[in-house]
Amino acid sequence: MKIIDLRSDTLTKPTKAMMEAIMNAEVGDDVFEEDPTVNELQDMCSMITGMDAALFVPTGVMGNQLAIKCHTQPGDEVIVESESHILNYETAAPSVISNVQLLPVKGNMGIMNVEDIAKVVRTSEYYFPVTRLICLENTHNREGGVIQPIDTIKETAEFAKLNNIKLHLDGARIFNAIAETGISLKDYADHFDSISFCFSKGLGSPVGSIVCGNKNFIEHARKWRKILGGGMRQVGILAAAALFALKNNVNRLKEDNENAKYFAEEISNIKGIELDLKTVQTNIVVFSCTEFSKAEFMLRAKEKGLIISSGSYEKMRVVFYMGVDRNDADAAVKIIRQILKEK
Repeated sequence: MKIIDLRSDTLTKPTKAMMEAIMNAEVGDDVFEEDPTVNELQDMCSMITGMDAALFVPTGVMGNQLAIKCHTQPGDEVIVESESHILNYETAAPSVISNVQLLPVKGNMGIMNVEDIAKVVRTSEYYFPVTRLICLENTHNREGGVIQPIDTIKETAEFAKLNNIKLHLDGARIFNAIAETGISLKDYADHFDSISFCFSKGLGSPVGSIVCGNKNFIEHARKWRKILGGGMRQVGILAAAALFALKNNVNRLKEDNENAKYFAEEISNIKGIELDLKTVQTNIVVFSCTEFSKAEFMLRAKEKGLIISSGSYEKMRVVFYMGVDRNDADAAVKIIRQILKEK
């Protein structure tokens, strides 16, 4: 029985060509800033974001947490969307590492409007924390890969600047958004004080993320990367995979987005499946089942060769990525039809 694993785009594996790039990488000691491949990657990311500097980090979580640490002081408050990755999937790291408090704001499909943000920004009374940072997520994972509208980003950036609040973008899957909108990474990044994005999801690298910002921010982030155990040595072997991904795997993300939309359209017509097609904008689909509990549905799917993940609350999630094609989407739809027929 063929297994179709749609849990996450982190399941991508290096291609033969990427492995060759890894094996041929020129390396040095990155803690001394002497790894030429890492330096090339960081320079490239600085260029394509239009930011002063960049720092290669092991994970997206570290990228986000370095941004929070470098933009805040202990006791500050950080505004996040209530379903954001930073709030839900980063093990309360802001409170542990940065000693800050997260204030969640409920968005519409993961998108906070400026009016709702403005309502919760603290006034200057001494007994309030200082609102120091706003974090946006593009695309939004728990809401099904929803794209942050550029106009909303611009409005939020203008509001943040007027109120002396920093703005960070968790851009883990930003290239999936770019594949749909045609908006460049630089045009997205231009509105933020910092941005992080992943190489280890749809881009297909085995490991790694990047965080970008101005020179002082990156200097501070480098120190905290070391404190958190992220100072890596001959890490050019991984940077080479990230470079290969940026040069070769960006354009193909449109295929993943299209496969997700196709899958969503097909299962939306199955009785017992609940799905908001408006949220299916990139490579993620979240849905629920009215006939079985989430745990029961996932178990039945796995028994038939389809592995899916928990989304949020009663929702389930499937993610399309390199190595999963339209035939796999059709097979997944067929399995879901079979499960509902067995009710």
